[in-house]
Amino acid sequence: MPQRNEIVSVYAAGVIQGVALVTFPAASTVFTSSAHYGLSTTEYGGMFLPQAITAIGSSLMGAGLTRRLGIKRVFLLGLAANLLAMVLLVLSQFVVINRPLAYGILLVATASMGVGFGLTVPAINTFAATFFPQAVDKAVLILNALLGLGTALAPIFVAIFVGLGIWWGLPVVVGALTVALLSFSFRLPLGEKTQGSATEAQKGGMKLPRRFWVFATFALLYGICETMNGNWASLYMIKKLGGSTTLASLALTMFWGAVTVGRILFAAIEKWFPERSACEVLPFVVASAFFVTSFLPTGGAHLGIMAFALAGLGCSALLPLTVSFAEEELTTIAVSVAGGLIAFYQIGYGVAAFGVGPLQSRAGLGLNTIYRGTAIVALMMSALSFVIIRRPAAVGSGGR
Repeated sequence: MPQRNEIVSVYAAGVIQGVALVTFPAASTVFTSSAHYGLSTTEYGGMFLPQAITAIGSSLMGAGLTRRLGIKRVFLLGLAANLLAMVLLVLSQFVVINRPLAYGILLVATASMGVGFGLTVPAINTFAATFFPQAVDKAVLILNALLGLGTALAPIFVAIFVGLGIWWGLPVVVGALTVALLSFSFRLPLGEKTQGSATEAQKGGMKLPRRFWVFATFALLYGICETMNGNWASLYMIKKLGGSTTLASLALTMFWGAVTVGRILFAAIEKWFPERSACEVLPFVVASAFFVTSFLPTGGAHLGIMAFALAGLGCSALLPLTVSFAEEELTTIAVSVAGGLIAFYQIGYGVAAFGVGPLQSRAGLGLNTIYRGTAIVALMMSALSFVIIRRPAAVGSGGR
């Protein structure tokens, strides 16, 4: 059984990671405002490309690093990378008068955030599954609900600090919390049981079964859908729906808040509404939300808030359930599964975070048209969900 402090460390990391991850997109209006960084839509989207690349790389390297360094060190390295991202974000506002330099620092900051996310999230998902082997789905859902709580809090904190005239107050707070968590976790015996699983995975080889690619494709499609809401909701609210900065922050909070509530809800009602049924239904909810959002009229900011909340409910349980289903099925590569799926999720993240700018500037597409196209991606995810929930025999021994 894990120590209580180990559980506290891992689940607290989920909350702090969530806040850190959304600190950048929550401050989108600051980055695109001429009074601050003055980034174009393409520059804003490009800011997240290093994050996607480094998150993919670190996620894929995570299993190998775990075997060599141990999962505790990987976890601590991820937290340290998050801390560096917050420090660089704060420093960037002191050189904002030099736009190329400030933008370069932002790129390094998001790259560091990608490393932090790519190392920390697979580690804490693996911890949760190892701590509660008899209730993996619920343990992972609750962990990701706390991660979602962090993502929901970030826009609120950004709005508060912007109102106080110190938007950079949030990365300062996140950095301080990360330092505290690093100090707390350093003394804990994290990962002893998990390290044994890593050794078994190493003996079992790293050949990926065909079922892994089904889960990976689903994670990639999900990454596109989530990021279209998480990174572009604020700008859509302001530029297309005519909402204020406050309403834009509220929409983003409602999205991530619904993600959090949904994860808690589906963990609580699993006896009446099984996780595999949720995996079938939720992609249709996501597709519906995209269609509704894309047809909202200018001036419909309040309707936009409700639409983004619906999208959050649809997204809520999909990624944690995908990870837990895969870890339960692909037992011989369990230590690699979370990192691999997070990598593919980040590929989807990169496509959506970076791709919107060129689609607008070069192809002349409006955000509403792009949202409508993303609904088709959600429908593809819906079709794939019926494959995800079928558990073939003997996949745990390598799969076919």
